[in-house]
Order: sequence, then C-alpha cells, then structure tokens
Amino acid sequence: MQHVFSGVFPVVLTPFHHDDRIDWDGYARLLDWYVEMGANGLFAVCQSSEMQHLSLQERRDLARFTVEHVGGRLPVVASGHISDTSDEQKAELKAMAETGVDAVVFVTNRFAGAQDPEGTLLERMKDMISVLPPDLPLGLYECPAPYRRLLSDDELKWCAETGRFRFLKDVSCDLETVRRRMSLTAGSPLVINNANAAIALDAIEAGCQGFSGVMNNFHPDLYRWLLDHGPGEPDLARELDTFLVLSALSEAFGYPKLAKRFHKRLGTFASDHSRAVPYDVAEKHWAIDAILDRIASGAASMRDKIRASAAED
Repeated sequence: MQHVFSGVFPVVLTPFHHDDRIDWDGYARLLDWYVEMGANGLFAVCQSSEMQHLSLQERRDLARFTVEHVGGRLPVVASGHISDTSDEQKAELKAMAETGVDAVVFVTNRFAGAQDPEGTLLERMKDMISVLPPDLPLGLYECPAPYRRLLSDDELKWCAETGRFRFLKDVSCDLETVRRRMSLTAGSPLVINNANAAIALDAIEAGCQGFSGVMNNFHPDLYRWLLDHGPGEPDLARELDTFLVLSALSEAFGYPKLAKRFHKRLGTFASDHSRAVPYDVAEKHWAIDAILDRIASGAASMRDKIRASAAED
C-alpha cells in the first residue's frame, strides 16, 4: 500500500511506569487518542519518544506495537538509530525495518558530525540504504540532539530524486527555508513536514502539506483543522494560530515530561515519569499546572469557535 506522508504527524511519547518500565496499556490509549484527535500518521521512536534513553529492544518493541495497535488506520514511521558507528546503525535500521513500519526515518546528525567534510552525509546515507529492503519507503529527521544537522539543498535534492524518500521532519524553523525546500522537492514523493509552531500557518499558506511538531501531543486536532480549513477561513485561522504559537512556548518547561503531565491529567496514563527529564517539572516550574490549565481551556475555546463556524456554514 502506498501512503502519502502528509498531514498531522504527532511525534509519539513513550509513557513509563514509576519503576521505569514502559506502560504498554497507557501507550495503547495514547495511540488511540492520536487517532481520535485526527492525526494523519504517527512518528514513533523519535526524540519525543526518548529514543536516546531506550534500548534497541525497547525501540523495536515500540515500533512493532505501534504498527500492530494502529492496524493500518494510519501510516507509521519510525527512526530510532542513535549509535555512532556504521555497523551499529545498520543493525538499528534493519531492526526498525523488520517491525512493519511504513517508512524508516534516517536521523541526519547520525550520518555526519558538525566538522565532517562535505559529502560525508550522502556517502554514509547511501551505505545505509544499501542494507535496507529496496521497496521500503524512507524518511528524514533533522533531530536537534545531539546537534541539529540541517540538510543542504544538494543533499535534499538528491534524496528527492531517488524516489525513496517520502517524509522530512523539517526543523529549520525558518519559513524561507521551508518554501525553498518545497520548491526543491516539487514533483517528487518527498513531503516536507514543518515542525515549528511559530511558522505553522504561514508554512501552510505557502503550500506546506504537513505538521510534525511537539504540540501535536496537546492539540493535534487544531493543527489538523489549520491544515484542512485554515486557508479558507483566514480570520479564524489567524486567531487559532495566535493561540497555537503562544501555547508552543510551554515546550521550554520540561518537554517531553510536560506533555506527559498533560496526558496524566487527561487520564491517558498514570505517570509522567521520564528518562530524558528526571526532575519534577512542577517543582522547577511553579506555575506549570496553571499553564496547562490555560492551554486546555484555550484549546476548548478554539474548538467551540470552530464548531460555531462550521454550524454557520
């Protein structure tokens, strides 16, 4: 089945019990929540999943569980290669490919260090492609950790021209870069998925087909509305965009544990335990629950306005 990897692609959280085990029941409820909230696809085993703190077995199990639980309702992509050596990365990528995901996503900073010469990334990427099934769709993820490795125009154009790459999680956080990348990949199956809330509406108005930012863990339905209806309702879209941009500022308060605290309040899972954020976000950020209250109430208000607008039509 050929999937189009556009639309709202949440970066999937990994819920843990207090004793550090993965909460599989909570994970199933989280996946159902994404589906119910209008996600077009899921990006599992990524930085929001705390992949750098997961064993290979855990990364493989998460990807396979996601595929099996979603059951074809949505396309599932996954990355999960975190090692430094080529042999280890090949083992990680092959393990992901065997889980049944619809695309395996390459993490760009794993192929070239900040000081490596030009050409290093493509050379290593070609080597990785050679060990994967030739019919397996691929994706690209400019993961910010351990450092942000943005693709050059030439690298992106090469990926688009292969026909193998279907998904880019763009973290340039720059509207002009997103526009240029859409032009470079025009006519190819490679979809640009912006990850930055601050430019979400502007990118959509410029023709960007996807959003894969962290705030999809709070209100993916609102980003879905922005993608589907925003250009046709500019006044409401601008009001919604203002709310979404301001809400996204909360990421600085201990994400992804912040998002887990939000889902704990929803009842999705029982613990906000995080391997990546070991401290108590409520102790470090005294107003965190008030912030989450405002995000929740603001989202509810925007949903009411969207329903009212639809009723008028």
